[in-house]
Amino acid sequence: MAKQFIISIGREYGSGGRVIAEHLAKTLNVKFYDKNIIEHIAQEKKLNLDQLKKYDEKARNIWLSRSVDGLSNSPEDTIAQMQFDFLKERAQAGESFVVLGRCASYILRDFDCMIKVFVTSDMHHKMERIASIEHLDPVMVEDMIIKNNKKRKAYHNFYSKEKWGDSRYYDLIISTSKIGIDGACDVVLDYVNKIIED
Repeated sequence: MAKQFIISIGREYGSGGRVIAEHLAKTLNVKFYDKNIIEHIAQEKKLNLDQLKKYDEKARNIWLSRSVDGLSNSPEDTIAQMQFDFLKERAQAGESFVVLGRCASYILRDFDCMIKVFVTSDMHHKMERIASIEHLDPVMVEDMIIKNNKKRKAYHNFYSKEKWGDSRYYDLIISTSKIGIDGACDVVLDYVNKIIED
């Protein structure tokens, strides 16, 4: 039986982390989980997919929800917990997979087979990449990048006791600025293969 591994990819918006995560999953022939977790949950629990998507990867709005004895009435909390449970169930079942975001580096921290990666890039490269993908003026995308990273950080830091992007909580942090996304894919894959083969 193949050795189980779970790769968690955290990333800054525009750094290419999604491309790296998809490449790893394809190359290693394992499942890739990201926002598609919501689709799995909706299907398994027979819930409305559009309703679930509204609250995906959003931190609880403290003004519109309340907690009593540690229990919350927040849809954001409920959907986050369903995703965390989904990932834990897959990990406990022995499945190998790559997961993008979803606080996976924290939620699955107790699994020895966990490899935690964070992908970053300098602002100039993120701006050029997003401007090219979205067909926008590079100057206009800086605010978009800042807002998206602020949302990711808020979500991660709300549901995790670890700080988003803090090197103490990752096995590997890689910047795509100098070696590009393909180069970063090669480095991460080499790192993962060394761990898997041990």
